[in-house]
Amino acid sequence: MKMRAAELGSVVWFLALVLGGGLIIGFVTAPGAWYATLSKPPFGPPNWIFAPVWSTLYIMIAIAGWRVWREGRNSAPMKLWWGQLALNFVWPPIFFLGHRIDIALGVIILLLITIIGFIMITWRQDKIASLLFAPYAAWVAFALVLNGAIWLLN
Repeated sequence: MKMRAAELGSVVWFLALVLGGGLIIGFVTAPGAWYATLSKPPFGPPNWIFAPVWSTLYIMIAIAGWRVWREGRNSAPMKLWWGQLALNFVWPPIFFLGHRIDIALGVIILLLITIIGFIMITWRQDKIASLLFAPYAAWVAFALVLNGAIWLLN
């Protein structure tokens, strides 16, 4: 299947928005001295794992967004997609810059609910978009548990 220039441009736009936005937010909110002083659960992964995992997930999120955007720019799946992206991008500043573990926990709960909603609503229309969000849901569920454990320990 040959991709037209307009389709390629829209894919690149989604990748730039999601991957670029995620990388910028990750750079600006990189864990610093405050995070290093927090008590963390023994199941917490090393800091170096977050960049490759999130980069991969952001590519998958962008492709899923592009797929549902092609089907309906104002559709329910697209609204959920934008919602999850907003929640995803707001979590790091709340947690790492605002030091509000409690509010970040609320945000990540809403994020997981939105991701699951996206998976459910896209399952019949676009299984690929839905499946692209499955690893994202798993990682965010893990991150939710980690956020919760850090909140309890601190």
